[in-house]
Amino acid sequence: MTDLPSREAILDFVKSATEPVGKREIAKAFGVRGDQRRDLRHLLSDMAGDGVLDLGPDRKVHEGGGLPRVTVLTVVAAEDGEIIAVPDNWDRDTPPPRVRVKETRAPGKRGTRSGRGALGEGDRVLARIEETGRGFVAHVMKRIGRAAEDMMGIVRRDASGWYLQPVDKRIRRTLPITDVDGADEGELVLAQAEGRKARVTQRLGDPFAPKSISLIAIHAKGIPHVFPDEALAEAERSAAQAIDIDAREDLRHLPFITIDPADARDHDDALWVEARDEGGWHAVVAIADVSFYVRPDTVLDREARKRGNSVYFPDRVVPMLPEILSAGACSLVENETRAALACHLIIAPDGELSEWRFTRAVIRCAANIAYEAAADHAGIDAMWDAWRALHAARARRAPLELDLPERRVELDEAGRVVRIGIRERLDAHKMVEDYMIAANVAAAKALEAKRSPLVYRAHETPGDEKVDALRDYLKSLGIPFAKGQVIRPALFARLLDGIDDPLIREQVSMEILRSQTQAYYSSDRIGHFGLSLGSYAHFTSPIRRYSDTLVHRALVRAYRLGPGGLTDAEADDLGRTTEHISKTERRAMEAERDTVDRYVAAYLAEREGETVAARITGVTRHGLFATVDGVGGDGLLPMRALGDDYYHFDEASRTIAGERSGEAFRLGQRIDLRLAEANPVTGGLRFERLDADIAPVRGNGRRKPPSGRRGANRKGKPRRKPKERTRKR
Repeated sequence: MTDLPSREAILDFVKSATEPVGKREIAKAFGVRGDQRRDLRHLLSDMAGDGVLDLGPDRKVHEGGGLPRVTVLTVVAAEDGEIIAVPDNWDRDTPPPRVRVKETRAPGKRGTRSGRGALGEGDRVLARIEETGRGFVAHVMKRIGRAAEDMMGIVRRDASGWYLQPVDKRIRRTLPITDVDGADEGELVLAQAEGRKARVTQRLGDPFAPKSISLIAIHAKGIPHVFPDEALAEAERSAAQAIDIDAREDLRHLPFITIDPADARDHDDALWVEARDEGGWHAVVAIADVSFYVRPDTVLDREARKRGNSVYFPDRVVPMLPEILSAGACSLVENETRAALACHLIIAPDGELSEWRFTRAVIRCAANIAYEAAADHAGIDAMWDAWRALHAARARRAPLELDLPERRVELDEAGRVVRIGIRERLDAHKMVEDYMIAANVAAAKALEAKRSPLVYRAHETPGDEKVDALRDYLKSLGIPFAKGQVIRPALFARLLDGIDDPLIREQVSMEILRSQTQAYYSSDRIGHFGLSLGSYAHFTSPIRRYSDTLVHRALVRAYRLGPGGLTDAEADDLGRTTEHISKTERRAMEAERDTVDRYVAAYLAEREGETVAARITGVTRHGLFATVDGVGGDGLLPMRALGDDYYHFDEASRTIAGERSGEAFRLGQRIDLRLAEANPVTGGLRFERLDADIAPVRGNGRRKPPSGRRGANRKGKPRRKPKERTRKR
């Protein structure tokens, strides 16, 4: 009698199958007959229970991406009543699944069956796993303590001993340190927080040394920044590959140019345009052929997928690909033959795309020029003419256009901030952007026509709740925004066009931005609300975005352009991959923003105690958030520091008003403040009023209202405040 196949043998068979298989196919492949079929069924069921295999509704067997029926989870998020956890043990290359956790309340009690109080971030539970149409759901069986938490901070010392000051400004507590591991006071460290204490696990050095500021964000966000030796070796071998010119469209005779920032280290898109005799233009958008150098399921590919994207800091870049590729073999540098994926576009006189095709090509860029030089560069008149038509078509499409300033941090050779300004927005920026959008649209529509799997860039219409909040805010400014309108980008454009005051227009633009959903990657066609496009993909930056690499692979496969195309395994896993790269993009955005905030705080630290011109960017029950004009950096002016008055917070109008004085603070308002503190480690700022007469705080943390004023009863005691009123704290 034939022995049952091992788990490993079954898994290898399922992974190598070219089409879905079930128990019958497995039994036939391994010669399982008679009563052993029942044992095989039990074995497959056990493998599914352990998450090694997935059993579909059609009883077909797939490689497992699931979870055991009972497993240990760690809570990673607990907000707005939703608890999300991930499995403690996950040894696959794919990101661990996020599991919605359900806790059953004990009858007649305020706690839960698993323990007292609601679950919080870091809690570990033993749970029964259920797979639903919306993903995994965990039913808690019992709590089993808290996971050790990695934390970055500064080592401090006082009379009571050593303690850790976290660099995350959202963490207000400090933790006693049980083991400093030789760290000195003031040193930046990684520590493991266990309960209410911490121990140092890694010393990182001086937090104010060059490149330490970005290092804080890299460690705090868990961004991979060191390539494994195996990936570096593979990148060297890949970069040394010879390009088969005969197998590609030879476009080396065309004078392509790249237009990038003056300090760009990589060039992944190049342009060439000529006018057509019959009208319109022929444009070629040539993009670095990363799919030729980074093949699916290699060490290099897995590392790129893990990173998801490059991360850009003022003092460094954490690249998605090793430098030998990102700034070398893949970069479209001038006077060098480079492999490219070419998008040929036929642009009609009205700026609409009438045709497109994709080829694998070789190009030789004539020049790498900076944005500032593009307006005067010779020989690109046709490029500008075609762009004006593209831009006119964009205007007819009426996308969401919010002209909000972008900060730029300039450093000297020692890594010190010398200037923080607003990044200039030139026509050259707009031109390159419109050509890239055209190529992205063409890529999406080309793959749709081929019925190919596709990574879309998705941006959903704002939800009703956010639109209602925006409407209430506009009402407080006397700006009408009727209900029942179909929400389109053009609606917001008309709204902004009707505002003459530039200050009001800027603050309304910020509120419109806050009303928008976050863009993300999806394997489903959802559309891009902000660009007012139905089909949109990211195709133009494969050196720095994994999403674009996948789109390139899909085009290579769909058009049969040679090796390096999208594999069946990648196509089947697009849902998980798009979820993962959406998270890495958000992680990068947060790290970049936090780092700029820290540089801003370092720049402003020398101005502590000075008066600064600021603008109110947030109004909450806790006080005002403001940013320094021309510099940026958000800081808090606490409610208790507003002055000796009773202050009411109105959520709809985003205002705080004094009950006696009538003084009001609203979003977008200009205000002079004293910079009380600028902390480069956390990136936090703290402000004070210049003229506030602050009353002493009573023991209960509330300020005594003036005698005989509203807010006190006849006995002089504070009245119970209504729910909608907030006193300064």
